[in-house]
Amino acid sequence: MLLEDTQSGLIDACRRGETEAQRALFDLYKDRVYTIALRYSGDPATADDVTQDSFVKLFAAIGGFRGNSGFDSWLYRVVVNTCFDHKRKVRRLLPLVDSLVEFLRSPARCPLEDLLRTEQSSLVRDAIAKLEPEFRMVVVLRYSLDLPYEEIAAILACPPGTVASRLSRAHSILEKRLKKRIGARLS
Repeated sequence: MLLEDTQSGLIDACRRGETEAQRALFDLYKDRVYTIALRYSGDPATADDVTQDSFVKLFAAIGGFRGNSGFDSWLYRVVVNTCFDHKRKVRRLLPLVDSLVEFLRSPARCPLEDLLRTEQSSLVRDAIAKLEPEFRMVVVLRYSLDLPYEEIAAILACPPGTVASRLSRAHSILEKRLKKRIGARLS
């Protein structure tokens, strides 16, 4: 079998159940799926499970992909749902990985500043981990994948205004929690 070079050809081949096409689609998207799962869960083993479950769901449902949205958005929606499903099963708070913290921190100038930044990073990760899943996922998709509001809205099946309000609400919650925690440590 010759795999078509186009994404739609690859998707069509997967719909026909061609194993090589499924393997090629997996190879093409596994890192992106794993990244979303890891940044949502903060745990490599959980991310592996979510990645595997996402591809099982993807291949089971690929026949239903109508092409109304981009394949990437459709795939990300499968991953987001799988993350939420896993969260419901496990029912525990999961930390966010360091990439969001790197977005918030600037380079350290001395060992003391580095130590303070590490402590602040831990506070930020803990605060993000305690966000409700719908707020945490918006933060992950926006800051980890740098997706625009419209694409996040398509992935989460909600209007872009809802994405903006969830992100705004997440920022507000994080600000309050971090001020409270930092203030308590200074007292």
